[in-house]
Amino acid sequence: MPNFQKAKEAFWIDESGQKMPSKRLLPSEKLMERNAEIIYKDSVKIHNALMNFKSNMKQLCDQVYEAFMAEKDNTKAGKGNFTWFNFDRSIKIEVSVNERIEFDDLTIKASKDKLDEFLNANLDAKQEFLKEMVTAAFSSTKGKLDTKKVMSLLKYKSRIPDPLFQDAMNLLEQSIRRPSSKVYFRIWERDEQGEYKNIDLNFSSVGS
Repeated sequence: MPNFQKAKEAFWIDESGQKMPSKRLLPSEKLMERNAEIIYKDSVKIHNALMNFKSNMKQLCDQVYEAFMAEKDNTKAGKGNFTWFNFDRSIKIEVSVNERIEFDDLTIKASKDKLDEFLNANLDAKQEFLKEMVTAAFSSTKGKLDTKKVMSLLKYKSRIPDPLFQDAMNLLEQSIRRPSSKVYFRIWERDEQGEYKNIDLNFSSVGS
């Protein structure tokens, strides 16, 4: 925790560790010190309150999800995005799971090699569009693949029975890694016109 200095102290310590007589400080410097302490302490309180709120909200949403899925006899389903309401639907709560996807370097390279082999073979005229899709999907930006474009190739797995393409898609699936995920919550209140208005918890967008 920062060691905030008080106006009554005879000496203040600067960032280099040097002592300076407090009587030589400008009024604005003393004001900055006092106000920085107020803002810092309030910020820590709000941060801790938000952390507790988020933890509690997650627990409450998990309870709703598990109770709902148990009633549907589907307790094995993994938690994903879901939206739920109170009884008169005046409150809407959204839970969004943002799962970061990465690819194993060697396996995704093997998938790309199989795709190139497939594309260099005699393609059906209806499959020519795949060349552009594959090229776009594997065009890296700053050394990183576009995850959405690469993953979009999987939707053609059931449509193209070619063994080379199937091998490429199997390798693509094997290359997928999900190292982490983030959960986001949004709370909405229905107004008199029946429209849902977001209760914004974003500090930057509250007030003017």
